[in-house]
Amino acid sequence: MSINPLLPTDRLSAVSAMPPIGLDELNTAAALQTRVDRKYIVETGLANQLVASLEVRMRVLEMEGLRTFGYDSVYFDTPQLDSYMLAARGRRRRYKIRTRTYVDTATSFLEVKTEGVRQATVKERIPYCPSDRNVLTREGLAYVAETLAMTIGGVPRGSLAPVLETEYSRTTLYLPEAGSRATIDTGVTWRRPGEASWQMHGKVIVETKSGSAAGPLDRHLWAHGVRPCRISKFATGLAALNPQLPANRWHRTLSTALELRQVQPVANP
Repeated sequence: MSINPLLPTDRLSAVSAMPPIGLDELNTAAALQTRVDRKYIVETGLANQLVASLEVRMRVLEMEGLRTFGYDSVYFDTPQLDSYMLAARGRRRRYKIRTRTYVDTATSFLEVKTEGVRQATVKERIPYCPSDRNVLTREGLAYVAETLAMTIGGVPRGSLAPVLETEYSRTTLYLPEAGSRATIDTGVTWRRPGEASWQMHGKVIVETKSGSAAGPLDRHLWAHGVRPCRISKFATGLAALNPQLPANRWHRTLSTALELRQVQPVANP
């Protein structure tokens, strides 16, 4: 389990001179219990320019000298892809089931994300053994069933198995004056079980997390012609790797914003 090497155009340099912020301080300063998330797909060079030219104070999450952290997620679904279909059809009661591994600390969680009748997204999670990241143990299945029954009132109709894995490197920014944060994901890679890996080329995913009003980074992106887009690492990634799936909700993103390149395996020395 390792993050794929970044393509040369996917490196982010604008954050190197920013002052740091620790995780505890970040969580205290920007808890954002009620927040609006906006996502953007931005060319890497432009993202560097816009972050560097934003005339507000920013700090970057730093832990043990690191400012970029590897993420690995495995998504689970039924043979009928019930979770994906609920998202593709815009159903109000929908869910995602995944394990998330923080590569640098080798810690994993089993997460259940749900969206209920009031369109509020809720993420529940429990610690999980990293060696079980691509399976649902008996305890994991029980947790998933209990969580889904409590949040959306039902459980999947079929057995759950891994259907997609994502890998990327994440940098987190804090904007003190606005009390908001943003994440920048580079080297975003998708892979279906047993198949080749595909990496988003030359672009990064920027996600802003602010209150009901747009934050300064949002307004800066808009001023330079960058608009929010509809992208889900799970649903958009699965649709990109399986064009036969219904994907009208992500058609614009798939047709105009994503350029994927196959990642060549690294030969063992």
